[in-house]
Amino acid sequence: MLLKTVRTIAGVGAGVALLAGTAVTSLAQDEGADEKAPPTGWTPELALDVKDVSNVLVSPDGRRVVFQVSEAIMEEETSEWRSHLWIANADGSGQFQLTRGDKSCSGAAWSPDGEWIAFTTSRGGEKSNIWRIRVAGGEAEQLTDLESGASSIQWSPDGSRIAFTMMDAETEDEKADKKQKNDPKLVDKNLKMNRLYVLDVDDEDAEPRLLTDGEMSVGGRFGGGGFDWSPDGTTIAFGHSPTAKVDDWVKSDVSLVDVETGSVRTLAATNASEGNPRYSPDGSWIALGVSDDPPTWAFRATVHVVPSQGGTPRALAVTPDERPGIVGWSASGDRLFISETHRTEGRIYALGTDGSIETVSPEGMHVGGVSMNDVSTHFGFTVQRADVPEEAYASAVDGFRARRISSVQDLPDVPIGRTETFTWESTDGLEVEGMLTLPPDYVQGERIPMVVVVHGGPAGVFTQRFIGTRGAYPIASFAEKGMAVLRVNPRGSSGYGADFRYANYHDWGGMDYQDIMTGIDEVIDRGIADPDSLGIMGWSYGGYMTSWVVTQTDRFKAASIGAAVTNLLSFTGTADIPSFIPDYFEGESWENMEGYLKHSAMAHVQNATTPSLIQHGENDLRVPVSQGYEFYNALQRRGVPVEMVVYPRQPHGIREPKLQLHAMEHNLEWFEARLMKD
Repeated sequence: MLLKTVRTIAGVGAGVALLAGTAVTSLAQDEGADEKAPPTGWTPELALDVKDVSNVLVSPDGRRVVFQVSEAIMEEETSEWRSHLWIANADGSGQFQLTRGDKSCSGAAWSPDGEWIAFTTSRGGEKSNIWRIRVAGGEAEQLTDLESGASSIQWSPDGSRIAFTMMDAETEDEKADKKQKNDPKLVDKNLKMNRLYVLDVDDEDAEPRLLTDGEMSVGGRFGGGGFDWSPDGTTIAFGHSPTAKVDDWVKSDVSLVDVETGSVRTLAATNASEGNPRYSPDGSWIALGVSDDPPTWAFRATVHVVPSQGGTPRALAVTPDERPGIVGWSASGDRLFISETHRTEGRIYALGTDGSIETVSPEGMHVGGVSMNDVSTHFGFTVQRADVPEEAYASAVDGFRARRISSVQDLPDVPIGRTETFTWESTDGLEVEGMLTLPPDYVQGERIPMVVVVHGGPAGVFTQRFIGTRGAYPIASFAEKGMAVLRVNPRGSSGYGADFRYANYHDWGGMDYQDIMTGIDEVIDRGIADPDSLGIMGWSYGGYMTSWVVTQTDRFKAASIGAAVTNLLSFTGTADIPSFIPDYFEGESWENMEGYLKHSAMAHVQNATTPSLIQHGENDLRVPVSQGYEFYNALQRRGVPVEMVVYPRQPHGIREPKLQLHAMEHNLEWFEARLMKD
């Protein structure tokens, strides 16, 4: 049941403006306490000082920019990433922190008149609620009091309403059963859906009104919040799946709901997965992201436009990687802007309704988190490089020119490893690309230990992200210790076109393995890597590949295996994505038992001799922790040196800063002890 909407005044005020370039927070020193010596090299602790910048949104008049900054909070009983909203002028001046407090504030959205910013926060309760704050200053005002958390908020075009999504709350009977400990769970029964609601912002007595019900869960893999208001504010287009289960993204369709009556009609429902609808400025067209038919996990996707009153969708130009993310329409309605990875860079493209395509962002600039304001005049995005942490940027849509908006990173001036991107030929002649980071003091011609990092996915990709940021494998810290770090984008990666992305179907551990091995050989041939001092590591699919590698070769002195798929058979039967491996191997396990075993590290574990560290989240549903235990127990029983760390409360990725620090330090110590010579 939704509780009555309330308007509460609470202390999430604009606060005191901070000068650009100053520290966001400071730690007070006790009187007489010893000050820490300044760091001389990049450590895992410094990685946790790097702030995340995201959700960069330009105001409707183009004069101001709001953005989200997340920083690690590690106090006595606290270990979390806390987000707050910051605001600055569009020329980068006047930066200050808009929200404060011990609860995160996120999901900002400008009102159409630019006077308010709405956001979500759990301040004042356990659930995430909708608040708003005047940009001119003052305290924040709570708009909802919900039993389940709000997300994906969007203002109506006239600013009178806010639409948002919210998961179904527990029923009164479910609460009573849980309290009495009489609450058995029936698998795939009584599933909670993500529903679409609308709130009348200026009616103090209004309660959020449900717009969608039945067997549909709003949102989906194509992202973008899953819904969009029509320009006249009468209709909302939304993507939905039969349930909120991850595996149901393949069944995503797009429908329209009348905001006044709640009546729903279908706009696009085919065997493909459709989502991320975006109305054209005049409301006559809706753009959709459409997958291949039938959908595949490494999916090809195209942007289609369909008349908003219904009709036949029309495909626009095929994008270079065939994985476009819709950003928004041009003000004239003759172009659609999309974001996509090109090799190791994030880029912005413009798709003309006439079938044309052009690159908007310049070559050599890695852009991320691209947004457009509601009047289609400005982009907001982040920019970073391998040696420069991310900050907020903005540009006019016409005549792209990136302007830096934020200055929130407060990091010491210490040397950081140099990163280069290079290519080589794999054993079958296919060109493969990778990124090599060398120590800050590397001397040309010197052979040094090298660690190899394999990304997840397998349709992930290594990009030009700052190497000093957090992650289980602290790249800048490995380089600081005197190791080279090689990151390979093997076949199966995104960023290199659909054919490259599908090239590892039916062949995990085959030619993708060769892509990595030939990359290592290339760095050895260059006289950089010491062939007798190699290590390898990876998370998720990267963990799969690492566990596979140690069963195929003994050339590595150490390995770290993170959240790894080690047994394709048992993984498929226990993960929350049971359709994943059958897609990559074109058949269920009982139809292709031999193939599943052939490509599983567990089937070859008798060959493993490499000392291995295994790391896994205890609450991992994507790759259950049992996958790690299978490999750990096998290595232990075979007498192979092995350690396993299970991180409590953690899902598929480690989220708590204290545990992230442990994972980074443990990996650094593990490889330093085994690769570095006295």
